[in-house]
Amino acid sequence: MSNFGCQSMSLPLQRVLMRAPQESLLQADPKQWHYGATFNGAKALQQYEVFRKLVAACGTEIIDIQDHNDGLSDAMFTHDPSLMSDHGAIILNMGKPLRKAEPAMHELAYVNAGIPILGRVEGKGSVEGGDCIWLDQTTLVVGRGFRSNQTGIDQLNAMLNPHGVKVLGFDLPVWQGSEACLHLMSVISPLAPKLALIHAPLVPTALYQLMQSMGIELVEAPHDEFIASSGLNLNVLPTSPSKCIMIEGFPHTKAAMEAAGCEVLTFSGDALCIACEGGPTCLTRPIYRA
Repeated sequence: MSNFGCQSMSLPLQRVLMRAPQESLLQADPKQWHYGATFNGAKALQQYEVFRKLVAACGTEIIDIQDHNDGLSDAMFTHDPSLMSDHGAIILNMGKPLRKAEPAMHELAYVNAGIPILGRVEGKGSVEGGDCIWLDQTTLVVGRGFRSNQTGIDQLNAMLNPHGVKVLGFDLPVWQGSEACLHLMSVISPLAPKLALIHAPLVPTALYQLMQSMGIELVEAPHDEFIASSGLNLNVLPTSPSKCIMIEGFPHTKAAMEAAGCEVLTFSGDALCIACEGGPTCLTRPIYRA
């Protein structure tokens, strides 16, 4: 029986890699880590536990990476340091210098779980998981910007193309600058195999057209809630097709998803997600969806 494989963004979430924030987040310097005004370490830990229970309640097995007070507060965002394919894990190379130590943690977790390593993004190549979206089983799109570069995209293609996967890069805008985090998943959030939530003004035109040509229904999130949340209203985690978890406080985004047939659970994330620039998708690295 398989216990890994994930070339979908929305099939039922069977197994996931997570890291509960502990001392590393409580002792984090908000200026160093680019955390916002609503950051509160103790409150963030409480909000994380609520989110974790929502994930577990879906029947998802959680594999934990321990904090060990290593000072890597962003390591709670397990979506970014690795990528899962049906042929094994890919260890990525972080574009944010403060996060360079995280991929090694993921590799150790996969080895301990008996999951093969398909390959690694190395050298001058950089790719972060938040820039990677499976449009279907054989199409992986990657946002090319401050966190992921063409060298890294080429390395991904070399690993996945022999397995029948096309890896396509699309340019992201500067938007709020190199210190802020604009991933491709900041502007596109798949909700089901043929359904995605988007912030249309920042979606690369060619990618928008590609999704349309693939018959993917595009639900446009309200502009005001996107700006108010710095894109985190779009950070939506599907636990199965059209069933998802999002941060509370964005009722019009939630209503747009519900109008498209989605069931939406919410949790409070002002101190954790809004402040630290990462939502429910960022807090999880799906290992197995089926």
